Amino acid sequence: MKRIDLNPVLSLSRIVYGMWRSGDGGDTSPEHIRAKLEACLDQGITTVDQADIYGGYMAEEIMGAALTPSLRNRIEIVTKCGIVAPTGRHSDARIKHYDTSRAHIESSVDASLRLLGTDRIDLLLIHRPDPFMDHHETGTALDGLVKSGKVRAIGASNFKPHDLTLLQSALQTRLVTNQIELSLGHVEPFSNGDLGFLQENGIAPMAWSPLGGGSLMTGKGGHGALRTTLATMAKERNTDMAAIAVAWLLAHPARIIPVMGTNNLNRIKALSDAFDVEIDRQTWFELYTHALGREVA
Repeated sequence: MKRIDLNPVLSLSRIVYGMWRSGDGGDTSPEHIRAKLEACLDQGITTVDQADIYGGYMAEEIMGAALTPSLRNRIEIVTKCGIVAPTGRHSDARIKHYDTSRAHIESSVDASLRLLGTDRIDLLLIHRPDPFMDHHETGTALDGLVKSGKVRAIGASNFKPHDLTLLQSALQTRLVTNQIELSLGHVEPFSNGDLGFLQENGIAPMAWSPLGGGSLMTGKGGHGALRTTLATMAKERNTDMAAIAVAWLLAHPARIIPVMGTNNLNRIKALSDAFDVEIDRQTWFELYTHALGREVA
């Protein structure tokens, strides 16, 4: 599988496996988690996306229980911090809020390392832009974590361009990604400057919810015509609609990295089918037109 170089010491697989649903019921046994990770590795998907808050602050621990030293050395772990919700280990919080203070970031990373059973986070993301952020304090914390070796690279999630430039202004370390919502069901970043900014600055975007939370497959949320087109293309190419939708993202020159989340083992085994789908310029715009609900101007 192709890879995306984020900096001289870190590359990610072209598709990332997202584990935000791993704590949402179902089989969370170490054996089942290992089976999902092995299914990813069999396809060359080596990067796993986590966050401290996933699964009510339980997803990292679920994954950590499944990791063996050998398995850990075959994957890259992405995780996030900065959201404090009144549940799990933060059940004493009076209100859901963001915390990008040095103390919180450092304690969050230490907790992630302990729960995951590892000595390093390959990529740490600030989960949401914090309107109360002291960018100098946040920058100092992130630079310190990189220098300590606890974190190999840093980035952001859901940041707007001005949030990225603000944080970068207080950093010695380069931000290497921004994980944003991006799919045929959410195409605004293609025209509002979010994706253009990342492309201009050589920052590879990670795309969360690349299937629109499943709405692209069901046609809900006003995606009926788009679903029909996806179904037609999938039938013509002897594949499924998910592969078409992901291939559409992969075709873009911004080096988009889709983060795919499913607990279904058979669907996990099919994640790499998107690489068998070729999307040329007119096909890309055919899908984009249906996503917009109108012809381009």
